[in-house]
Amino acid sequence: MPPAASTPAPATAVYVAAVPLRAPKGPGQLLMSAGFSLGLWDLQHFMVVLRPDPAVRAQALVFDFQPRDPEDVAAALAVLSRGEIPGVVRRRTLRRVPGRRCWLVGHCREGDAVGAADRFSERWPTGLVVGEHDCRDYTNGLVEALTGEKRVLETLRSAAAAGRRRRDG
Repeated sequence: MPPAASTPAPATAVYVAAVPLRAPKGPGQLLMSAGFSLGLWDLQHFMVVLRPDPAVRAQALVFDFQPRDPEDVAAALAVLSRGEIPGVVRRRTLRRVPGRRCWLVGHCREGDAVGAADRFSERWPTGLVVGEHDCRDYTNGLVEALTGEKRVLETLRSAAAAGRRRRDG
C-alpha cells in the first residue's frame, strides 16, 4: 500500500497591528493615547504579527522596531528633532492575534516564517530616525520579505481613509 499523501502545512498568516505610541508620562503620553483613539495614522506604532496554523494552537508572535527606551524624555526630544536614537528589534509572544486595529495582509511564502522574520530582524539597522527609519519602515520591510506585498502600510492607510469617506459621506 502506498504511503498516505501528507497534507502541506498551512502557510503562516501575516498581520499588521497598530498600538498607541509610547511616550514619557504626562502630556506626551496623553497626546499619543488621544491620537491613537482618534485613529491618527502617524500617532500609531506598527508591528507584524505571525500566526501559525490555528489548529496547532500555537501562540502568535509579534515583531517590531522601537526606541530602546520609548518613555525617555531625551528620546522624545530626538524624535521631535528627527535625530537618530538607539532602537531595538523585539520579538514577543501573544496569546492571540489582536481583535482591533489588526489586519490580515497575507501569508508567508516560506515554510519557516519565524526563521525568515528572525533573519530579517538580525539584519535590520537599529539606528532609529522617526519618519526615515522607524516602525513603519520595519513593518513594510518585514511584510514584503514574508509575503511579497510592497508598502503594505500605504495600502492599509488608503483603505482606512476610503472607509472613513464612505462613513462620513
